[in-house]
Amino acid sequence: MGFQVVCLSAVDGSGGEQVGPLLAERLGYRVVNEEIVAMAARQAEVDPTTIADVEKRKSLISRVLERLGPAAASTSMGGYMPLTMDANMPPAMSLGIDLGPGENAMRELIRSAIEQVAEQGRAVIVAHAASFALRERSDTLRVFLTASPETRTARLGEDAKQLTKFDGNRADYLKRFYGVTAEQPFHYDLVVNTDRLEPAVAAEIIARIATG
Repeated sequence: MGFQVVCLSAVDGSGGEQVGPLLAERLGYRVVNEEIVAMAARQAEVDPTTIADVEKRKSLISRVLERLGPAAASTSMGGYMPLTMDANMPPAMSLGIDLGPGENAMRELIRSAIEQVAEQGRAVIVAHAASFALRERSDTLRVFLTASPETRTARLGEDAKQLTKFDGNRADYLKRFYGVTAEQPFHYDLVVNTDRLEPAVAAEIIARIATG
């Protein structure tokens, strides 16, 4: 059976930005990434950067803890976090955190844009957790690209601490958008380790499975 849509999820440093276009070329599909943001922005009648910001935002509690520093974070683990705030302001505002208007609505628009692309078919959707948005569709192949921390660090030129930050942002995104507390291999139909696979080889493997 052939798949009309391929959702390509990838951790930073696993080669998703190279594999996506190569896969689309082999399948004769269009590659869709930033178009998701543009579509959601048009529906919301806002600037695309506003939609992009919604995807990047962390949960309120995460941002509060970051603003207050390590001491507050460790204290909060014990169930108590003293805050000094202006009593007339919401907590987020008193800490200088802008939640933005209609954040939940814009998240829905992002998911709606993903579904619209899937309805049109013949697309490789890169990022935006599309595998979770389209998990009920039988015509969709959900692919996850990964690699070892050593390989990812070498490719990104980042230290281990930065890699942890990238992974934390990814986990936060999945939790905010889809309530996923721990990403697992079974969330995907195919998991590809790119430690020893060149982007072209990984794309060819996925294309063969996608075309049945």
